[in-house]
Amino acid sequence: MNRVILSPSRYVQGPGEIKKLQQYFANVGSKGAYAIISPSVLENYKDEIVSSFQENNIPINLQKFNRECSKNEINRIIVDLKEKDLDVVIGIGGGKTLDTAKSVAYYMHLPVIIVPTIASTDAPCSALAVLYTDDGQFDEYLFLKSNPNVVVIDTDIIVKSPARLLVSGIGDALATFFEARACKTSNAISIAGGTCSLTAMAIAELCLDTLLKDGLKAKISMERGVNTVAVQNIIEANTYLSGIGFESGGLAAAHAVHNGLTVLEETHKFYHGEKVAFGTLVQLCLENADLDEINTIIDFCKSVGLPTNLKALGIDNSKTSDIKKVAEASVVPQETIHNMPFEVTKESVFAAIMLADKLGS
Repeated sequence: MNRVILSPSRYVQGPGEIKKLQQYFANVGSKGAYAIISPSVLENYKDEIVSSFQENNIPINLQKFNRECSKNEINRIIVDLKEKDLDVVIGIGGGKTLDTAKSVAYYMHLPVIIVPTIASTDAPCSALAVLYTDDGQFDEYLFLKSNPNVVVIDTDIIVKSPARLLVSGIGDALATFFEARACKTSNAISIAGGTCSLTAMAIAELCLDTLLKDGLKAKISMERGVNTVAVQNIIEANTYLSGIGFESGGLAAAHAVHNGLTVLEETHKFYHGEKVAFGTLVQLCLENADLDEINTIIDFCKSVGLPTNLKALGIDNSKTSDIKKVAEASVVPQETIHNMPFEVTKESVFAAIMLADKLGS
């Protein structure tokens, strides 16, 4: 089987980068930019976003994102974009804003520039968008033809965001190595369309090592509002290392359990990475990983404030009927949990959830 590695054409990370967006636009477009922007970002960074475009007399249209990456939201924006003579889509904000921008660009056959303002997921670099229903339940994965043309990260903006968002990104990135390891063992086909390469596995391992080494220091730095080397390293791990690692290495049980958790309304107030972190513990229990490895991940999660049990996700562990719904949703035929190197059933997932809950408590 072939090995495939996907990545954005250009990845840029540094202070003050949001003021240079027209420079990156000029590499892929000429008519003008259609920017899909998270509401809080639009309120706080509008001047920085438009300044370089205005200085060069390049049109830029600002479209406020309506908070959910759903088919209805994507279609709403496409209708508006079709009325404009613009040739580049720019997504600026959090993961769902970025996935919406990637989806709109995909359907409109336009290049896309991705500008994360938080480091809470590995969505920015991938050729994948996660679609949800209008009320926040997981809907489906949208597989795109290519990765973003450019990913631009302004670390000055990231460091001003809540520390919890960076920690959520750590939770999302935490699954990268373990899911890639499972896919490599099972010889599963990754989102990139091939088996896990040496490069993807090495990136996934570097991602985990960086999280364990710098995760707590980065969280403390964020709480103090300072842009330390640890913060810079974790931004790269959360965004680039995890993004390339999951896409070219493969997804397995951790993200499938996350998707299952979304069927419970009480989990909707928690971030993607917070649910993925618990999904990682469930995957380790599902594969009967060494207890020392499980405890290392539990201790790390506790140190940075990631959920390690059901109660921390607002779920009553005595409501076994609800937990069985999570398990059942995790094993639907199209889920990535079937990339595990053994047969997985709703019963085995339920058992792993209960074990992870106990160990993490």
